[in-house]
Amino acid sequence: MTAGDLSTTLGRVVVVIPTYDEVANIAWIVERLRRAEPAVDVLVVDDNSPDGTGAVADRLAAADPQVNVLHRTGKGGLGAAYLAGFAWALQAGYDVIGEMDADGSHQPEQLHRLLDALQEADLVIGSRWIPGGSVVNWPLRRSALSRGGNLYVRLLLGIHVRDATAGFRVFRRAALEKIDLGSVQSTGYVFQTDLVTRCIRHGLTVREVPIEFVERVRGESKMSGQVAVESLRRITEWGVRERLEQARRRQAHRAEA
Repeated sequence: MTAGDLSTTLGRVVVVIPTYDEVANIAWIVERLRRAEPAVDVLVVDDNSPDGTGAVADRLAAADPQVNVLHRTGKGGLGAAYLAGFAWALQAGYDVIGEMDADGSHQPEQLHRLLDALQEADLVIGSRWIPGGSVVNWPLRRSALSRGGNLYVRLLLGIHVRDATAGFRVFRRAALEKIDLGSVQSTGYVFQTDLVTRCIRHGLTVREVPIEFVERVRGESKMSGQVAVESLRRITEWGVRERLEQARRRQAHRAEA
């Protein structure tokens, strides 16, 4: 898809990039994104990074009218940063709103794959775990953890998506409006699973396209064992609640019969 195609078929597109202590990466990733997709705008959502990421983002915005910065008062979690960015983008009238990490693990040069697929979908996910997808520089243990976590999500929540935890995505505006972002309470990495599950529950079309995920080479990862455990705990709660609700509906149906 070319820059001209974007304006005629998808409308205005913005990619939200949340940051916390990404001073080594933010200018690099924004430059790559602007070069790869000149028609796409950028919103950096910075959680008051102590390393000066926000100031670098402000300089990028001052030099490029298609780059914007939203400053938050502190580190509130990935999901909270995205919710703030989504609210800003919806208010600004964007038709397509994307997600991308600041550390280079999501390659801007592959964004066109997601945008192409959005022609026939409401949400498109850049997936590591479908045919054609891959991960670079991950140890076997981390790959196994990600694959296992996504299998757990599919089995427990009953959804078909193979990479529900992925953070390289594009949404149609109507999808975000339909899933009631105001009721989203997940603020950490489980936010990604939360939103794709909401989309499926609302009957929206979700597609996955293969990407090459590259482990960061600069800066520190925000993922930790504690974060992973908390995500699994929340997913388990959702799954149990869903199973109980399904049982309640079956019992009510039998009573009516």
